[in-house]
Amino acid sequence: MPIAVLLAALSAALLLAAGPAAADPIGSKREQAQAVMAEVQQLDSSLAKSIEAYNYANIELDRIDQDLVSNGKHLVAARRSLVVAQGRIAQRLRDLYVYGEGDSTLEVILGSRSLDDIIARLDAIERVSSQDARILKAVKKYRKEVETRRAQLRDARADQARVVADRAAQKASIEGRLAERQRLLASVKDEIAQLQAEEQARQAALAQQARARAQAAQLAAQAQAQADSAQASYDDAYVAPAYVADVPAARYSHVVPIALQYLGVPYVWGGSSPSTGFDCSGFIMYVFAQVGVSLPHHAASQFGYGTPVAREQLEPGDLVFFDGLGHAGIYIGGGQFVHAPHTGDVVKISSLYDSWYAGTWVGGRRL
Repeated sequence: MPIAVLLAALSAALLLAAGPAAADPIGSKREQAQAVMAEVQQLDSSLAKSIEAYNYANIELDRIDQDLVSNGKHLVAARRSLVVAQGRIAQRLRDLYVYGEGDSTLEVILGSRSLDDIIARLDAIERVSSQDARILKAVKKYRKEVETRRAQLRDARADQARVVADRAAQKASIEGRLAERQRLLASVKDEIAQLQAEEQARQAALAQQARARAQAAQLAAQAQAQADSAQASYDDAYVAPAYVADVPAARYSHVVPIALQYLGVPYVWGGSSPSTGFDCSGFIMYVFAQVGVSLPHHAASQFGYGTPVAREQLEPGDLVFFDGLGHAGIYIGGGQFVHAPHTGDVVKISSLYDSWYAGTWVGGRRL
């Protein structure tokens, strides 16, 4: 059977060329991006609070500045009032001097014509003097209060200016850290995009190898069937494969090309069609439905179908299960399987020998 041997050798070569798939680093990068995004959100929140504190500090500073302007106007008015009061008193003194209306006790006594006149003049002078004195005292007190208020406002402004500077420094610090984390996030996203592009290229290569492998296996099976039909009986020297006797031959290797048609379809929890997306059991259910096999939309239930098969006995079209029956896929040969992995990923080809899949292997089933 030279043709069958040749095709089998070609199939084996393709299996070796495919090799186990490299570990996928996209998930870890996504986790890093999510962690950085959480930091960015926290910094955004801190920045918003810091900006509001900075804004309020500036409002308080503006209010103090306005009070200082108002106080300055009051101080100018007080000084003018003081000048007016002092001028009035000076004018009165000049009048007393020019018109001989001196307010000394001697002038009052000498200028009076009687005791009643003396008393009346002394009383008038005292009342006029006390009125001027009260006005002068009130003006001086007002000016002192305004100057005291100005000194207090200047101290308050200096304190508030320091508060504004502190708030500005906090704002700048948070903005700096936020910019740094955003640059890191952009870098991580760029890495994710690069890794996704590389993974897409890798998946395309794996798909091409898987299709070639399936085609080679199909040609080998056809050649074997033709050779078997030409023989009356098997060669007595034929040695059967070292398989468990009760494992039937694979019947559904032709589902592999069908499954490979849906590479790149997004993972969707509960999904069971290429239009909406697939989860792992929904993908298997949909693919086998194309060849008339009805399976439940539940990985653990699918494990109850067919016959158990060891990992070393897997053939294309067998189902493979992992993680306590929490995940499943379709074996395509070469130590590889096609599946819908998890949220954020797509239908893809992975290797049974990747550490996670090897470590969580449950078993295979042949329908």
